[in-house]
Amino acid sequence: MAGNSQRPNRRTSNKKGAQVGSGGKRRRGLEGKGPTPPAEMRKGHVKNRIAGAKARQSARRPAARRGGKGTSELVVGRNPVVEALREGVPASTLYVQQFIDNDERVREALKLAADRGGIHLMEAPRPELDRMTNGLNHQGLVLQIPPYEYAHPEDLSAAAYDDGEDPLIVALDGVTDPRNLGAVVRSVAAFGGHGVVVPERRAAGMTAGAWKTSAGTAARTPVARATNLTRALEAYQKEGLFVVGLAADGEAEIQDVAALDGPLVIVVGSEGKGLSRLVGETCDMRVRIPMPGGAESLNAGVAAGVALYEAARRRA
Repeated sequence: MAGNSQRPNRRTSNKKGAQVGSGGKRRRGLEGKGPTPPAEMRKGHVKNRIAGAKARQSARRPAARRGGKGTSELVVGRNPVVEALREGVPASTLYVQQFIDNDERVREALKLAADRGGIHLMEAPRPELDRMTNGLNHQGLVLQIPPYEYAHPEDLSAAAYDDGEDPLIVALDGVTDPRNLGAVVRSVAAFGGHGVVVPERRAAGMTAGAWKTSAGTAARTPVARATNLTRALEAYQKEGLFVVGLAADGEAEIQDVAALDGPLVIVVGSEGKGLSRLVGETCDMRVRIPMPGGAESLNAGVAAGVALYEAARRRA
């Protein structure tokens, strides 16, 4: 029929095969992703960096490096020798002049050396002592101090992690007075710190004066020596430690720094010049200690003590 138009026969194909669909992606997208992994497993998180640092430290712990040895030192004179022996300064040999006038100080020096043990007693003629001391007024007593065995900066953080603690370390930048170094060592020991880092050059070392000022705490608080202080601080940062530099013009006050309760390095500069430029730029933050009394600066020992107290208070 002319009016009967033909329409295409549409029918649904029941042919089997691949069909267009989501492939299950929508269904899987609705599924939960499980519990949030702990901070130690989240890449980029500070605790992840710390955990990685602990693993690296454990891996290289058997081959821990040392910071080298200092040089031997002579303590000259009756009063200095007696004071060094009283304070427990390490000593290898006590030289006593032949036919010396045996006064109270000489007797005490001999008794202290004998009681401690491990100190050789040597009798020497006056010309020999004059030669040893380059003509100084030795008064017949000379005490030889053995070279100090410095730690490596990595040793300090590794020891803290081994004890399950966040490292608390003080680094000294340009501090040349051994008494300031001894005072810092004493403060680190008092507030639960893990050691002190000093540069290899143009800085105070562990001399008899530093030992005496530390009041014996140097025997249990390691001092590390860094060939380059800036690189040592950068290595600490890679381990996850926060580096705080003390500076009179710091951008924040010490009590406002939230990072004091975590892995921390406190950098203290010299009393006159403060932090050097490169060290100051390397610090994560430069902070100041408020001084209502109007003093321009604090010496290194006092400044370190204040900062360590604040850090220890946060960790308590």
